[in-house]
Amino acid sequence: MSTLEATRAEVCVVACADAWRGSGEVLAHAVGIVPSISARLAKLTFEPDLVLTDGECFLMSEPPPLGGNAATGGTIESWAPFRRIFDILATGRRHSMMGASQVDRYGNQNISSIGDWRKPKRQLIGVRGAPGNTVNHRTDYWVSNHSARVFVEAVDVVSGVGNDRARAHEGTALRFHDLGVVVTDLAVLDYDADGLLKVRSLHPGVTAEEVAEQTGFAIDTSGAGTTRLPTAEELELIRTVIDPRGLRDKEVRR
Repeated sequence: MSTLEATRAEVCVVACADAWRGSGEVLAHAVGIVPSISARLAKLTFEPDLVLTDGECFLMSEPPPLGGNAATGGTIESWAPFRRIFDILATGRRHSMMGASQVDRYGNQNISSIGDWRKPKRQLIGVRGAPGNTVNHRTDYWVSNHSARVFVEAVDVVSGVGNDRARAHEGTALRFHDLGVVVTDLAVLDYDADGLLKVRSLHPGVTAEEVAEQTGFAIDTSGAGTTRLPTAEELELIRTVIDPRGLRDKEVRR
C-alpha cells in the first residue's frame, strides 16, 4: 500500500501520533476523533507503554477500535473510576491532546465562550479540565479547521494557560506547565524560545501563504518543513484495525 494514497485526515493522524513520542507510561487523554486514533496508533507502534482508557471506566493494555469500549474489544488492565483520573492528573502522569475554539500566539486556549464573558455571544463547554491540564502536565491541541476565527490575537476566555501567563506567574504553581504542539488540518505548530507559536511543518499540498492567511496573527513559517506521510504499516492499522469505519474523514474535510 503506497503512502502516496494517504488522505489529509491520515496525515493529521500521524502528526498527532508523533506528539505522543517519548510520553512513556502515562495516561493519554485524547479529545476528538483524530487524537483518539493517534493515541491508539502510537501505542500499537512506537509507544507501547502509553496507557489508554475505554472512554468510560477502564484502563486498557490493548485498546478497542475507535468508538468501542471494554465490552466491544480490547484488553482491560485495571479499573479507573473518575476520581482516580484526578489523582493521575495531579501527579503529572498524564498527557493531554485537547481541542480549542480559540488559540492565541502564546498558546492561551479558549473552550469556554465567545465574546465578552459577562454576556457571551456563544456559550461553549466551559473551561472543563483545561486549567488543570496545563498546570500539571504536557498539553497539545488539535484544531480540525485551521482558520483566523480559531487563531486569534487574544482569546475571549483563558481556559488553557499560555506561555506568557505561565512565565509571568510568580511562585511555583506553574512549574510543570508544558505546551507541546498544535496540530491542525493544515500544519503542525510549536513554540519558539519566546513562547510564540511558529510553524514546524506544513502538510503535503499546503503552502506557507495559506497558513498565514488562515491565522489571525503574524506567524513565523520560515523554518517549516513538510509533515511526514504515514507508513504502509500505519495506514493498514488506521484503516483496518483502529478506524475501519472511516470516522477520521468526518473530522477532517479538506
